[in-house]
Amino acid sequence: MKFTELPLKAEILRALEKMGFQDLTPVQEQTFDPVLEGRDLWAMAETGSGKTSACGIPMVQKIDPGLRKIQALVLVPTRELALQYVDELDSIGRYLNISPFAIYGGFSMDIQKAKLSDGVHVLIATPGRLIDHLYNSDLSLSDVKTLVLDEADEMLDLGFVDDVKFIMSCIIGKHQTLLFSATMPKDIETLAEAYLHDPYKVELNREVVAPVNLSHCFKMIAPHERITVLKDFLKTQAPQQAIIFCNSRKNGEELHRKIKSVFTSIEYIHGGLDQSRRTSIFDKFKKLKTKLLIATDVAGRGLDFTHVTHIINFDFPQNAEIYTHRTGRTGRMGRHGTAVTYVTPRDAESLKHLLKQNNIEPEWEGSVPDLYRIAKEESHKRKKRFGGKDGRGWRKKGKSSKFRSP
Repeated sequence: MKFTELPLKAEILRALEKMGFQDLTPVQEQTFDPVLEGRDLWAMAETGSGKTSACGIPMVQKIDPGLRKIQALVLVPTRELALQYVDELDSIGRYLNISPFAIYGGFSMDIQKAKLSDGVHVLIATPGRLIDHLYNSDLSLSDVKTLVLDEADEMLDLGFVDDVKFIMSCIIGKHQTLLFSATMPKDIETLAEAYLHDPYKVELNREVVAPVNLSHCFKMIAPHERITVLKDFLKTQAPQQAIIFCNSRKNGEELHRKIKSVFTSIEYIHGGLDQSRRTSIFDKFKKLKTKLLIATDVAGRGLDFTHVTHIINFDFPQNAEIYTHRTGRTGRMGRHGTAVTYVTPRDAESLKHLLKQNNIEPEWEGSVPDLYRIAKEESHKRKKRFGGKDGRGWRKKGKSSKFRSP
């Protein structure tokens, strides 16, 4: 289906044409009518499937430009995703004078208050900063008709569940709630069942978690080979643009130090940078001024990097959900992408779990390893080292525990 077939305002169709939007993605096709009708929505769709526009387009359609009040509220887990929402809604509503605004931590409350006092149609917020404003400013949610919870699974992962519940309790007027998530853990189901009323359900990725336009490539290596293998890959494959994920800030700093002299178009981003620096790095990367981005998982959720052709897991992801969100930075909106993951023998058990949970058909560089044999051998080594105990690390996530590769 094409956007020109939808009952949209002429100004929105003109904006979508300028944005290069022609055909609806599956999630947009399935959600447009129920969102426009005012129904609650519970949507699970692969990352990069067009979820932002799926709620943003009908949201802008329903906003009254003449009412300078907050008519739609979007909750997101990170400041980067908040800024991405502002950019998208600015583009969709450019010919309707729709005013979106984002509030998040690390930025002056007074400046945010001044902007809010001028009147905002769509407020995008991280939960903590929104609660700060609810307690310490005149911010009112009385005119909110649409509430969006985007990347709901990450908001709960980050411990925002009580904040989200409090915010939802502050919206006392009649409104619709749209919940979008790439994965659907039990806590999300519980939240949806408690706060959504007869929701329209869309489940596009119950069986396929990772994007369908994504090649999953794995390479078994020894730990000491990691940097050499990465350098060889970047030199021979010369990806148009790639994000290289590390599990810790320390690992990222070490990698950046060792390869920045070889690859000059490279940046390193992590959660310890101030907001202006993070924004500058992301902007340069989005504009293709930087080819390579080393990142911790601060870059693993929600962000839309159009030109990224490769995701490289320099460190094996700590669980299947992290793999999903990292690799979702490529293969977006119908484009093809490649995910390259370096696997050491100690990661074999985790990889078995990942392939099964995410229903992945792996492509191997070199011979296909016997993961069951390798995992068994590694388990035996750990038991010897730890006096008969397994010695594996486990990380709690919600009520369940997941294996963490050492």
